[in-house]
Amino acid sequence: MPSRRELLRRAAIGVAVTTALGAGALAWSSTLLGEYSVMTMGVGHSGDTHAGYDGHAEHGTSRPGASAASGTAGDASDVDVTSLAADPDRPADVRVELVARQDTVEVSGGHPIEGYTVNGMSPGPELRARQGDLVEVALVNESVADGATLHWHGIDVPNAADGVAGITQDAVPVGGRHVYRFEATDAGTYWYHSHQVSHEQVEGGLLGAIIIEPASPADTAAGLEATALLHVYGGQHTLNGRVADERVDASPGETVRVRVINTDQGTAAVWSAAPFRVLATDGHEVNEPTDVDGQRLLIPAGGRADVAVQAPPGGEAARLHVGGARSILIGDPEASVPPAARQPSETLDLLAYGTQTPLSFDPATPERSFDYVIARRFGLIDGRPGNFWTINGRMFPDVPMFHVSEGDVVVMRIVNDSGDVHPMHLHGHHIVVLSRDGVAASGSPWWVDSLDVHPGESYEIAFVADNPGIWSDHCHTLGHAVDGLVAHVMYEGVSTPFTINGAAGNRPE
Repeated sequence: MPSRRELLRRAAIGVAVTTALGAGALAWSSTLLGEYSVMTMGVGHSGDTHAGYDGHAEHGTSRPGASAASGTAGDASDVDVTSLAADPDRPADVRVELVARQDTVEVSGGHPIEGYTVNGMSPGPELRARQGDLVEVALVNESVADGATLHWHGIDVPNAADGVAGITQDAVPVGGRHVYRFEATDAGTYWYHSHQVSHEQVEGGLLGAIIIEPASPADTAAGLEATALLHVYGGQHTLNGRVADERVDASPGETVRVRVINTDQGTAAVWSAAPFRVLATDGHEVNEPTDVDGQRLLIPAGGRADVAVQAPPGGEAARLHVGGARSILIGDPEASVPPAARQPSETLDLLAYGTQTPLSFDPATPERSFDYVIARRFGLIDGRPGNFWTINGRMFPDVPMFHVSEGDVVVMRIVNDSGDVHPMHLHGHHIVVLSRDGVAASGSPWWVDSLDVHPGESYEIAFVADNPGIWSDHCHTLGHAVDGLVAHVMYEGVSTPFTINGAAGNRPE
């Protein structure tokens, strides 16, 4: 029979184990998210100014006299995101109905996959509008079990039309319908995709291209054009939904504008044995582009680039490699096809490409300055253990809400202290790149909404807070967003009635 001392020792061990298990269970349960609002995320949501990374606060360091955003969680006087919409009395110039289905995607030239279609196909229909048009798109969810939305990637729509489940709307349930209205303000190459369970629905094909044509053709516009939407379906690299190259009929000397859209989760390379020019990045024209020869152009996940390729004289077509596995062949349909060219090892530096031109604002005197420092560490998110992403040293949902006031000039330093490439995407705004690793931009203003930040790199970017709302600012490698690499830009006096993980089933990432 155990001695009294042994019994006491065993009892003490039992108490210690029970206490440790209880503490562990409490710590685990404290990470469960349940239903939540982005209004309560981060450390700065209640108007406090807890210091963030390197002494910066989520309200931002600001110049003297700049107003501070309230950051309150749903004040009665706040503007509801649903009211930040296009003019309801203006008739639409372009009307489209898009029907989303959970479906078998028939990949032309490849094997079918279980995924999603829009109007019975993937990619969905290419939408076209002219600059200044009022676009109205009705999304009908016929059979997407988790619900669906449409996000207009790269188009600076009013916040109500942003299509992010749990922030700007509820996910559209099976049998439901939701109408998006926005003015096609900026000409360029864009795309649409679901922002509900986006890491599954985008990969599965719930997406398509949208092109906004200029009100009057730009000087750099080519006479002919082609869309090159890149997507991988179940390991099959496709160009416009086909496992095949595509030909563009062009006479010798004619220039073709190729609109490359990278809808995948990684960087896409574009190159050619013959010189080409980069006309636009993410819908913004390059000022005085020059020939790119012996270099590749890299396009981030979610990014776009318009490139100009000239049909050569003689009996051979030009080959523009898009994404590595596929090509656009430009020239006479009967012309011989040139062999594949080796991908150049040298990358075009868009920081120094084209010719400088003044910005419409002065980033040297910003109202707000923020840090967005990406790293990772082990921990728990929603009870799930893993090696998760951190922003300014903090893990989701305790990540920054970057508070701004309308009209602010905002400068942000994005630092990648992790080992992965992160294609960072800010909704509702375009940003201009000021510098990389301390080297100032010297070419045409490099405007983007999707920016690859490589391991060890540091970018300084700027934008004007001219589109009120609550906007996601996340990595477009969508699995990274699921693991916490998502923050938000929040305007003073704006709130949302929508929640995530509630009865509506909103799961934006």
